[in-house]
Amino acid sequence: MTRMPADVSLIDSRHAARRLAAALCIVTLGSSGMYILPVVMPAVQQEFSASRAGISLAYTVTMVASGVGGMLCGRAADRYGLAAVVALGALGVAAGYVLAGLSSNIILFVLAHGMLIGLLGIASAFVPLMADTALWWNRRRGIAVAICASGNYVAGTVWPPLVQWGVEHVGWRHTYTVLGLSCGAGMAALCMALRKRPPLPLAAATASAGGHAVHDTRPFGLPAGLAQMLLFIASVSCCVAMSMPQVHIVSYCTDLGINPARGAEMLSRMLGFGIVSRLASGWIADHLGGMRTLILGSALQTLALLLFLPFDGLVTLYIISAMFGLFQGGIVPSYAIVVREYFPPREAGARVGSVMFGTLLGMALGGWMSGKIFDLTGSYRMAFINGVGWNLFNLALVSWLFMRAHRQRASA
Repeated sequence: MTRMPADVSLIDSRHAARRLAAALCIVTLGSSGMYILPVVMPAVQQEFSASRAGISLAYTVTMVASGVGGMLCGRAADRYGLAAVVALGALGVAAGYVLAGLSSNIILFVLAHGMLIGLLGIASAFVPLMADTALWWNRRRGIAVAICASGNYVAGTVWPPLVQWGVEHVGWRHTYTVLGLSCGAGMAALCMALRKRPPLPLAAATASAGGHAVHDTRPFGLPAGLAQMLLFIASVSCCVAMSMPQVHIVSYCTDLGINPARGAEMLSRMLGFGIVSRLASGWIADHLGGMRTLILGSALQTLALLLFLPFDGLVTLYIISAMFGLFQGGIVPSYAIVVREYFPPREAGARVGSVMFGTLLGMALGGWMSGKIFDLTGSYRMAFINGVGWNLFNLALVSWLFMRAHRQRASA
């Protein structure tokens, strides 16, 4: 299918702003599946008599499926348009929640999450929208991508306390049904705002914060394929660390004798501060570049994870959860900005999809790994230490890539 050029005057326009607002709402609705499993995990585990690792598998399958689906949905959006992809995702969200709520065993519960909520729902409402947003903005691309990505954390702020209330008053099954129908209907209505095709990417090189183009045929002074692979590995490692508090904070509080509702509040606060972090990181990226923003986020996330080790009181956990959200929220959108800075614009869509798959794979692996470590040791202490180790590896890798890029520019 030959694609006709869109009106480039729409870049940075009011239409782009309205489209961004619709994208933010869609990401908020579609990303709900990433954050309700930590809330319902204790109730579902008890009902199905599953192990902690077993119930964590639902999260793992959902994240892996959404990562694979993100790459597929990105390609489909390029060919058929974003509105059609989001409409299909709306159907997946509605059907997935309803079927999960009706499931009679853990296997059906996991399949409904993976094949419908993850592969169609989350996938259609994250990667394609981030890639699309980057094409509608030039002057403020960093903050625009950050706003779009913030819908992911708006979901984490809004849905956990609402779902916890539903679990306590009507049960997790009825809560799933209401949530699925509501989110699916909302996504279907909002996709009408996405029918216009985005302007074609500019052929000019994307400028770094210093005003100089930083991408060429050898990103970071490496073959493009190797550079892509290293960014993928970096995205996996940072999100293995990131998943530990996000996936297990409610169960962690339950094990400490803290009411699960307080754990849901901590998760909501964590992701609420993540919104602030994403917006601030977008502003920083527009001024300092994506790599510096990524390194800063990785270093601060390591610090926050370390704070979970000596402190486990109710008040301190509230504070550390907020700090964790504030420190790590800008990491994931920074990868999308790095791709736009260091790779040719015509390759951005496919490469962003690949790196975002790495972040979701990391969340999936980390969510399951932390549950398995708990089953083996009887506590989450080693799971936190495991997360710190993965985060230090990420920090070393992205710092090395940044230093290579710095030397490459200095010698040019």
